[in-house]
Amino acid sequence: MDQFSARKTWVRQGYMTKNRLAVSLLFLMNGFVTGSWAPKIPEFKDRLGIGEGMLGLLILVFGVGSLVLMPIAGAFIARLGSAKVSKVTAIILSPLLLLLTLVPNVWTAAIGMFLLGGFVGAMDVAMNANAVGVERSMRRAIMSSCHAYWSLGGLVGAGIGGFLMARIGVLPHAVAVTLLCLTILAVAWPMILADKPHPTAAREKLRLPMTPLPWLIGIMALFSMVPEGAVLDWGALYLRNELGASTELSGFGFAAFSATMATMRFAGDHVRDLLGAKRTLRICTLTAFVGLVLAGLAPNAALAIAGFAIAGIGISNMVPIAFSAAGNMPGLQPGIGLAVATTMGYSGMLFAPSLIGFIAEFSGFAVIFTFIPALFVVVLLLSRHAVHADHGRQE
Repeated sequence: MDQFSARKTWVRQGYMTKNRLAVSLLFLMNGFVTGSWAPKIPEFKDRLGIGEGMLGLLILVFGVGSLVLMPIAGAFIARLGSAKVSKVTAIILSPLLLLLTLVPNVWTAAIGMFLLGGFVGAMDVAMNANAVGVERSMRRAIMSSCHAYWSLGGLVGAGIGGFLMARIGVLPHAVAVTLLCLTILAVAWPMILADKPHPTAAREKLRLPMTPLPWLIGIMALFSMVPEGAVLDWGALYLRNELGASTELSGFGFAAFSATMATMRFAGDHVRDLLGAKRTLRICTLTAFVGLVLAGLAPNAALAIAGFAIAGIGISNMVPIAFSAAGNMPGLQPGIGLAVATTMGYSGMLFAPSLIGFIAEFSGFAVIFTFIPALFVVVLLLSRHAVHADHGRQE
């Protein structure tokens, strides 16, 4: 390689590093908004004067908003590119927490919840599609670390939200969240990978894919995220009610799960580059299987928490690999494939926990956590399709 070519390669790699930073900031911002919403829920409920039932319906509206706007975002990504859709959805998302702080009644709150869920989901599709583009341009895996930044943003948002609301008030907290989101977006804006849609995409009729592959990868994402939702919503209750853990100790189940998941997401890209997506997915799936079975069969809270920690190691990179595969399917625009995978995956996070809670009333949570890993068997059977996650880096 001559000196000019070497310099060109160095500049190109530096530019792609900026692209990676930009998409990581998008994930950080999206996670920060989602995390910042969690500590606002009690104040939101009290301000509107509603009970748990109505709050549950409003949270359901959040999920419906996500499922409605995710496929629409995928269609626009196919026509306009992920960079434009990421920017537009991020701009709209930034003030929505402030909007929910100002809504005067349940009806306007329902509209606000639909918009918040919708644009969290729409931006999620767009930034995942952009991450796929950056993976292709860099010819290396970055998806796991992007999802790690989302987890970090959620942790920061949830961690400082209650503190800020207690110190400066609910409205100033919402204003601060909005300004910080816009600042993050301003930093990322000029560095976002400006991908372009396929020349025929603008002329294609918007429709769902008719081939089975996107739906099979969507099932991989769905069955990877249902157990994550189960640990999030029911892990603490299982530890406290069935294993006799104290209130303080019961919170360590999801904390251990989240800590190992975030840590392994930062390491996951290197593992995937070394082993390939298919082998990494299989190792992660088997690890998650062992962890959840251990949690379900555990005779005490300490062993169950250890099981949740092991499950976090495994689940950490299952969804990023599924999303990379969805964005690299042959003959399909990344936005469309990702819309299918994210919509199916997040529907598992949003709706499956309710079904799990209903079943647990009759069976108990130990049975749930022992048998829900059966979903991972399906992921293993479909794991050969993870090979598409590596295609963008081989072009």
